[in-house]
Amino acid sequence: MSEQEINLKNNLTMLTDFYELTMANGYFENGFENTIAYFDMFFRKVPDGGGFAIMAGVQQVVEYLENLTFTREDIEFLRGKGIFSGAFLDYLKNFQFSCDVWAVPEGRPIFPGEPIVTVRGPVIQAQFVETMILLCINHQSLIATKANRIVRAAQGRAVMEFGSRRAQGADGAVMGSRAAYIGGCVGTACTLSDRDFKIPALGTMAHSWVQLFDSELEAFRAYAKAYPTNCLLLVDTYNVLKSGVPNAIRVFDEVLKPLGMRPAGIRIDSGDITYLSCKARKMLDEAGYPDCKICASNSLDEYIIRDMIMQGAQVDTFGVGERLITASSEPVMGGVYKLSAIEHPDGTVIPKIKISENVSKITNPCFKGLWRLFDRESDKAIADVITLADEIIDDTRSYDIFDPEHVWKRKTVENFHAEPMRVKLFEHGKKVYHSPELSQIRAFCEKEVDRLWTEVKRFENPHHYYVDLSPRLWNEKNRLLSEHSF
Repeated sequence: MSEQEINLKNNLTMLTDFYELTMANGYFENGFENTIAYFDMFFRKVPDGGGFAIMAGVQQVVEYLENLTFTREDIEFLRGKGIFSGAFLDYLKNFQFSCDVWAVPEGRPIFPGEPIVTVRGPVIQAQFVETMILLCINHQSLIATKANRIVRAAQGRAVMEFGSRRAQGADGAVMGSRAAYIGGCVGTACTLSDRDFKIPALGTMAHSWVQLFDSELEAFRAYAKAYPTNCLLLVDTYNVLKSGVPNAIRVFDEVLKPLGMRPAGIRIDSGDITYLSCKARKMLDEAGYPDCKICASNSLDEYIIRDMIMQGAQVDTFGVGERLITASSEPVMGGVYKLSAIEHPDGTVIPKIKISENVSKITNPCFKGLWRLFDRESDKAIADVITLADEIIDDTRSYDIFDPEHVWKRKTVENFHAEPMRVKLFEHGKKVYHSPELSQIRAFCEKEVDRLWTEVKRFENPHHYYVDLSPRLWNEKNRLLSEHSF
C-alpha cells in the first residue's frame, strides 16, 4: 500500500460536527481566516467521583492532525449542501494544517480545569479540529481512568481487558483496549490490538468448547494436549467444585505431568467467586499445584474486586470486560474545548472568557502554561498551577499557592521542584513530538500515579487535589469578569 493510500485510509477530516464547517465558512466570509486563536481542552469533573483522571489518546490526535486533508469527494459533498461559498470550498481544497499544539503526555494524571490540550493557529483550523480532539481524548482518558481504578483495586494482581464484545463499536474495542493498557491492564482479549499496538492478546476457551465435547473431562484433555505450555481451563460450565476443578486436576496429572509441564491456571466465570476460589485453591494445593493460578471473570469492576480481596478471595488474575471497556458506571468524560484568546497581527494576545451563572462553567482566559509542584523529599505531588504562558515557576525559592475560588485558602510551598506538564506536539503544523512506545506510556502512567498521595487515590471521598491559578492569571481573569459584569 502506498503512502498516499495509507494517508487516505487514516483521513478522518470529515469526522467533525457540522457546525465546525458552518462556522469555518462564516469566519472565511467575514475575513477571519487568518485570525490567530487559542483554544483549550479541559474537563470539569473526574468520572466516578475519583480524585484524578489519566491522560490518553494523544497519539490518535497526532495521527489525525497529520492527515488533515479534504479530498475531492469531500469538497463535492460539501458543495452539494448548497450553503458553502465557492471561495470557501476553494480554501478547503488547499487546506494545510499550520497550528501549534501542546498537550499533557499520555499516562500522566490530570485534574479538572487544566488545559490538557491547547491549539494555537488560524481560527478556522483551530476551531475545526475540536470534534476529533475531544473524541480521542475524552474516550481514551475515560477508559484509561477506569482501568487504572480497577488495576489499583486488584492490589498487584494482574488485570486483563476482556471487553471487545461489549464495546461500543470496533473503534471502541480497539482504542479502548489501548487506553486500558495505558491504565495498567496487562493484556487484552482483542487480537487486533495485539497486531496494531503490541498489547499482549490473552484468552483460552469459552463454555462452548466444554459443551462441544461429550464430557468436560474430554474437553479439558483435548485442550491440554493442544496447548500444554499454556493450559488454563474454564471450570464453571457445569459445577466448579464437583466436576470442574477435579477434572482439571485429573488432566493436569494425566496429560501435563507426563510431559513435564505445569498448568497455567483455571478460570471461574460465575457463582460466588470468592467462596469458589478459596475452595478451589485448597483443592489445587492438596493436589500438588500451588503454582496453578486462579483467574476470575464475570462483570467485575473496582468495587467488586476490592470486596473480593477484602473477603479473602484466592484470585491471582482478573478478566474485566463490559464495565471497563464501556466505563459503565459513568460512561462520559465530559471534556470541552473553549476559546481562550486571540492574537492580533502585531503579536498582542487578547484574552477571552466565557461567563456563566454556573461558576464551574466560567473559563480560564489567556494563553496558559501548566505546572506540577512536587515535594523534594517524598517526590509526591503537592498541587498544580495554571500560569500565563510566559511564566516560569522558580523552585529555588518559596511559592505561594491559593484556591482560586476561596482565596483565603493559601499555602506557602517550600522545598519543592516544579515540572511543566505539557509537551509540544506541532509547530506551525509540523509534528515535533515523537510518541513513546505503548509499553513506555504504561510504565510512565504507573510511575506518575505513584507520585500522588494515597489520599488522592481513594475511591470514596478522595482528597481534593488543588489546581490553582498564578496571581497574574487570577488577576487577569478577575479583570475580565469585572469588565463583563452587569
